Amino acid sequence: MAKVAFHFDYRSPYSYLALTQLDDVELALLPFDIVDVMQQVGNTPTTVTCKAKGAYANRDIQRWAARYGVPFARNPDMRGIDARRLARVTLVIPDGSERRKAVQAIYTAMWGVPAPLSTPGEIAAVLSAAGVAGAEALPATMDDPALDQQLDAASIAAAERGVFGSPTFILDGEMFFGNDRLDFLRDALAVAA
Repeated sequence: MAKVAFHFDYRSPYSYLALTQLDDVELALLPFDIVDVMQQVGNTPTTVTCKAKGAYANRDIQRWAARYGVPFARNPDMRGIDARRLARVTLVIPDGSERRKAVQAIYTAMWGVPAPLSTPGEIAAVLSAAGVAGAEALPATMDDPALDQQLDAASIAAAERGVFGSPTFILDGEMFFGNDRLDFLRDALAVAA
C-alpha cells in the first residue's frame, strides 16, 4: 500500500477522528502549526470566528465520534496545552511506528480520553504509558529552540504543498482535506495499490 502524507495539528479534533480510522494505512506523520499555515495561505478558522459554525462543529464532531465508535471528550485543560510543544515532541520521535504510537496517544489524551498534557513531564507520561520508546528522556528535548525552527520549516513546507488546514492527506500529489474525505482517500489508495 502507498504511503500517505498526513499533515496535522493536534488542535484539530477532526484529525483525531480521521486518525482513528486509518490503522490499516501507512502514514508519514507530519505535524505543523495550523495558525502559522493559515496565516501563510490566508485561511481563517471559521469555527472559531463564527459562533454558529463553532456550535455546529461541536455537534458534528459528536456525530462522527458516534459513527466511528470512538471516545470523544475535549481535554478540560485545552487552554493550558501548548500545541507547538506537542508538535515539537512529535518531531523528536522518528517517523514510523514509534511516532505513530506517540501521535495516537497525544490525540487520545487531547480529544478521546483526556489526560494531562500541560507540562513536559505530563506529555512524557502519556507517551510512556503508550509504550513510546525513550519517552522518559523527552522532557529534556521538547522545548529545544531548534525544534521550533524545525516546526516552522514544516509549516512552511505544508503551506507550499497547498495545505490550508488539518487533517490534510496527500497521496501521489493529490490532496484530500478533512475527516469526511476518507472514502476518497481510500479510493485513491485502491487505485495506487
